[in-house]
Amino acid sequence: MPTFVYEAINAAGKSQKGTVEAANSEEAIKRIRDQQLFPKSVKPAKSSKKKGEKDAAPAKKKKRKKGGTSISIGGVSKKHLTLFTRQLSTLQDAGLPLLRSLQILEGQQKPGLLKNIIGGVVEEVEGGSSLSDAMSKYPKAFDVLYTKMVHAGEIGGVLDIILQRLAEFMEKAQRLKRKIRGAMVYPIAVICIAMVILTAIMVFIIPKFEEIFADFGVNLPGLTVWLINTSRWVAGQETGQQVPGWVFVILSPFAFFIFWKVIRKTKPGKAVTDILLLWTPIFGNLIRKTTIARFTRTLGTLISAGVPILDAVTITGETSGNFVFERALQKVHDSIREGETFAEPLRASKTCDGLVINMIDVGEETGELDAMLMKIADNYDEEVDVAVAALVSLLQPLMVIVLGGIIGTIIIAMFLPLVEMINSLNSSN
Repeated sequence: MPTFVYEAINAAGKSQKGTVEAANSEEAIKRIRDQQLFPKSVKPAKSSKKKGEKDAAPAKKKKRKKGGTSISIGGVSKKHLTLFTRQLSTLQDAGLPLLRSLQILEGQQKPGLLKNIIGGVVEEVEGGSSLSDAMSKYPKAFDVLYTKMVHAGEIGGVLDIILQRLAEFMEKAQRLKRKIRGAMVYPIAVICIAMVILTAIMVFIIPKFEEIFADFGVNLPGLTVWLINTSRWVAGQETGQQVPGWVFVILSPFAFFIFWKVIRKTKPGKAVTDILLLWTPIFGNLIRKTTIARFTRTLGTLISAGVPILDAVTITGETSGNFVFERALQKVHDSIREGETFAEPLRASKTCDGLVINMIDVGEETGELDAMLMKIADNYDEEVDVAVAALVSLLQPLMVIVLGGIIGTIIIAMFLPLVEMINSLNSSN
């Protein structure tokens, strides 16, 4: 029977280490708790195997991989991971053993990265590892937030409840992301279509007017000259021009996207861009509300799962997705470690409004910080919905005004010479 090394807290509140024999990590945790101990960590003991066992284990592992391994590209879809979490929660709630639940879910998965990862987790759990330790070896699928919550569920003996909360958390995060992306589809589509139409006007229509103006020998106004020069650049007809301007017009969004991604890969670049995004008109307020909803829900979920407050704040900062909030939460972490309050450093950072600070303050005083954080998250989710709807309503007339201004400028630039042509014809008559 496998041996597990554990670290636990006894009735006197002191740390205690020891070993226990059990068939798996779940049984080990149960036996530790039966000794009136609160387990902090439970890991399989490293034991030397006989030569025959060493040869047999790799053969078994190899046989398993032969039937289930598939080539996959990219990362694990959040949608599929959320579904896996929900299904695992349901199976655990139904009372199935953890290993059997994982094997069922592995068999249901389509060939891909997630199926391979679940297979690896099954092998680790079969070898005596805890679920959180097994998942931590696959960071492509299971991030720090995920593994810490699973670990808390294992220690507390409430893995099914924790997985349910984790699934709900991921579902709400996915729903919020879909709303924001859905709101951006319309303006992006309109802008792309407008760019195609304007490029076509510059390449095909403006040169025809230029020929007409040249035949009549009309003196062109400055606005018309500028438009014709722009048309030549877009069509690639400027003297010495090797690459048409329309190539730059098409490639510029992709170049900006790649540049943005590269910049945000660096720590200074991410810091600068996050600060700029928060101060961006219109979008900055939406990003701030979204980040507050994200970090409060993450922190509330972790605390309610039994993760220690310092670890919970650190994980929340790492997964907040914004440098400004990460820095603020680091100050909160330092404040709590020194025995001070949660709310004061957050108030000093000015990242959240007074309502959030006051609700957190009340949560600290009443001992219901997790519940208060979840209420803040629900409130800000609603505010994000309103902000997204308002943004879409604002973008529609704004795009009409901008596009109308561009088209109006082109029309005026083309008709000014026509007016002069008409005047010259009337004077000659």
